[in-house]
Amino acid sequence: QAQVLESGGGLVQAGGSLRLSCAASGITFSIETMAWYRQAPGKERELVAGISSRASTKYQGRFTISRDNAKKTVYLQMNSLKPEDTAVYYCNTDPASINWGQGTQVTVSS
Repeated sequence: QAQVLESGGGLVQAGGSLRLSCAASGITFSIETMAWYRQAPGKERELVAGISSRASTKYQGRFTISRDNAKKTVYLQMNSLKPEDTAVYYCNTDPASINWGQGTQVTVSS
């Protein structure tokens, strides 16, 4: 069964950094475009960053996405965090095709 497990969230002050990890299983990870999404309270889930199977194409804003196909893991390095980055962060394929995991909570205090 395809599933993902996100980790690495926490409470950080504005300007701080976090590195999120997502371990996938039950999929042919190396051929999938992977992405990070987030959902803030009262808002819809949104795409944050994505990376193609061989990391040749990335779409990312302030954050840096990377992947390790050998470990079936995708990462999100978040620097200069802002309070508006507070959300539950999820990973999935792009477009999303795996059952959503529990996500990892990121809380940025001002």
